[in-house]
Amino acid sequence: MPLEAGLLEILACPACHAPLKEQDAELTCTSQDCGLAYPVRDGIPVLLVDEARRPA
Repeated sequence: MPLEAGLLEILACPACHAPLKEQDAELTCTSQDCGLAYPVRDGIPVLLVDEARRPA
């Protein structure tokens, strides 16, 4: 289930404050230095750095 466009516009990466983009079931940081991927569970973004995964 995709997130609402208005919500995606105001969300930012908690670690570096860069914008996020929606990919699969995650929100991915757009910063090349950070790049953390945050899970979306039951349509709710989990924006906790401890829950994020580093890209491979």
